[in-house]
Amino acid sequence: MAGGYHFEGLNPPEMTLGQKLAAVNWLLVLLMGAIASIGFAMLYSAANGNFSPWAFRQAIRFGVGLVVMLSVAMVDVRFWMRSAYIIYSGVLALLLGVEVMGEIGMGAQRWIDLGVFQLQPSELMKIALVLALARYFHGLTWDEVGNPVNLLPPLLMIAMPVVLVLRQPDLGTALMIIMGAGAMFFLAGVRIWKFLTLIGVGIAAVPVAWQLMRGYQQQRILTFLNPESDPLGSGYHILQSKIALGSGGLFGKGFLEGSQSHLNFLPEKQTDFIFTMLAEEFGLVGGLGLIGLYVLVVGYGIAIAIRARSQFGRLVALGVTTTLFLYLFINVAMVMGLIPVVGVPLPMISYGGTAMLTIMLGFGMVIGVSVHRDVRIGRAGVDED
Repeated sequence: MAGGYHFEGLNPPEMTLGQKLAAVNWLLVLLMGAIASIGFAMLYSAANGNFSPWAFRQAIRFGVGLVVMLSVAMVDVRFWMRSAYIIYSGVLALLLGVEVMGEIGMGAQRWIDLGVFQLQPSELMKIALVLALARYFHGLTWDEVGNPVNLLPPLLMIAMPVVLVLRQPDLGTALMIIMGAGAMFFLAGVRIWKFLTLIGVGIAAVPVAWQLMRGYQQQRILTFLNPESDPLGSGYHILQSKIALGSGGLFGKGFLEGSQSHLNFLPEKQTDFIFTMLAEEFGLVGGLGLIGLYVLVVGYGIAIAIRARSQFGRLVALGVTTTLFLYLFINVAMVMGLIPVVGVPLPMISYGGTAMLTIMLGFGMVIGVSVHRDVRIGRAGVDED
């Protein structure tokens, strides 16, 4: 693979730090840096040509995240397998902590104040659950994956964080956790008919789920179906987003020249609707260019997964890559009005510390799978000859 080296006959745990650094896929790191740089530029624009308050802080977070990503990549993939359930349990404990001492903001209780920054455990759960599910399915044979009884433990691992996240309330993150976990089930070999059964049960439960939804969540769905019904209220966000997207045209209005965003018609331009601001200033070409960078990152993640020799490594790489894809798909579809507004950030572009850390941490593990791709792990977690 471009950007890395292969050491024939060398057992990965015996590699020196220099050899591990040489084996890092630096082109993938460069692509992630390019995406983050676009984010800095858009946050600079969102602040009307100022690095404060968003762009400078985001750059610092990316720098810290880059160190974290490369540090994680140096760790043997077998360590993450041994620690998968411990990490999952720790993040689940943090989610329980949100119930007790969580910070409330914008009507939701999602953060834990650590003094230096506010941590959102629900974001970290996306990666922790990937690790736990990869560890579980790695220990099963193909026939065991086909046994419905063996799917009960991973379903419980999904249900616990989803219930806690829904209590915050954060429907968007809960849906992302469910979809990411569903992708892990599919990648592990769960048959299609089982997914169709769950989907059928879900559709049948829609009336009950509707009654359990909070008022603003119901309103978001009604607004999605007919945003013009309340153009100055619940439909305001998505209507302004569509206006900004359309006004950008093919090449956009130019950097710092977006009228909808700079005249403050566009809400949450530094977070949920930052893709809209980019498309207004750089047009369809700019939007597709950014999506193209994401597609390259996803492609590298898939290629790394294919080359990994352990099932655990493959599932981790594919699970993290799927998480990035879901971030991208949901955010872009949301600002275009294709799905209801659910508050999912655009990875490495939207302002936010925990989401940035989640992506960098996850791709540190993906790069680690690439560095240690020749490691073979038995179902019991021991080395294979």
